[in-house]
Amino acid sequence: MTRVIKARHLFTALVAVLALVPPAASADAGSTPLPGHGHDDDQARWTGTWETAPSGTAPALPGASIRNVVHTSVGGSAARVRVSNRLGTAPLQLDAVTVALQEWNRPMSPNAAPGSLRVATFAGRRSVTVPVGQDMVSDPVDLPIPADANLLISVHTPADSGPATYHRSAFQANFLAREGDRTADEPGSAYTVTLDNWYYVTGVDVLGAPAAGSVVALGDSLTDGTGSTSSANRRWPDLLAARLRTLPAHRRLGVLNAGISGNRLLLENGGPSALTRLDADALSRAGVRAVIVLEGINDIKGTPEQTDPLAIEDAYRRIVERAHARGIRVVGATITPYGGYSAYTERREAIRLTVNAFIRNADLFDAVVDFDAAVRDPADPHRILPAYDPGDHLHFNDSGMRALADDIDLDELLP
Repeated sequence: MTRVIKARHLFTALVAVLALVPPAASADAGSTPLPGHGHDDDQARWTGTWETAPSGTAPALPGASIRNVVHTSVGGSAARVRVSNRLGTAPLQLDAVTVALQEWNRPMSPNAAPGSLRVATFAGRRSVTVPVGQDMVSDPVDLPIPADANLLISVHTPADSGPATYHRSAFQANFLAREGDRTADEPGSAYTVTLDNWYYVTGVDVLGAPAAGSVVALGDSLTDGTGSTSSANRRWPDLLAARLRTLPAHRRLGVLNAGISGNRLLLENGGPSALTRLDADALSRAGVRAVIVLEGINDIKGTPEQTDPLAIEDAYRRIVERAHARGIRVVGATITPYGGYSAYTERREAIRLTVNAFIRNADLFDAVVDFDAAVRDPADPHRILPAYDPGDHLHFNDSGMRALADDIDLDELLP
């Protein structure tokens, strides 16, 4: 496979702090750190192990308990949970949040592993009210967290708090108990409804991970996981995490998936634009050392379409400038082919090729991963290889996701 790697600057890594982000934050606005969550001692630092990015809202589920299933990339001695009301319109009331290990090797199960369930508190209290447009982070939860494991993050909403901040396309079975606080239930028998979404929970950090920090995958549906096997953790960021776990601790990174299906660089579509959400979903997450940017195809093929490649290139510059201001490396990923997809046109293809030439040659990014070259069909470079195509000619099946993950030079994620 072809890789284009361009060294740029070496930056001293800063441990990023979790942020309170107003819903209408401008694309270049800074973020305000949560009280009590500044820089941690090197031997007891917090590292992001899992993330999802808020993509919109859904009707509230008052009186219900929601059991979110999330997959860790690195482990640690304790956890803390981020809950979000970033896109809500009224204060969010959660009167119970729990953390547990899912019963081992049963990704479609709502059952907690016996003895693993813990109550999460917020400033010492079991209930929390999250203001409109903000995130809240729990106190440390005393539970050893394994790497490459599923956690159950259960929340109970006692009343209608208005539209629920959620992630629409989880590609993971989650569970709903329609009535009552069932967050403390180890058996999952009350969770009779399966959900395709993550509600309210948008991040998990671990304490003292054997890792040097985390890397964020900022992207659209290609990163979110469309086309991969559901409840199997075969998105390319998951497969990247598996590769990183083979490295020594001082080179290992947690992987945070900030993909949103339909996402664009410049306009709101399928959630806030990449520029609007950059601080909240990438730069302010715990321990971030690098960001991999795979964004732009929806700007090119979406409605309204972006006909000026210079606007896309300027968005990349703004992302790099803002990341570098925090000492975070940026890896640019070329935009993958989509010939045969319903929105494909020769004019749009010309824009994709122009943008890819910029990514490869502009000397903007700290490194470049050439996803386009890794997955295109040599016999028809405007299309992805048939072996990687789930049938829509845009997204990737498990083999295609593997090709993307394998094409990343792990040595380029840290200076």
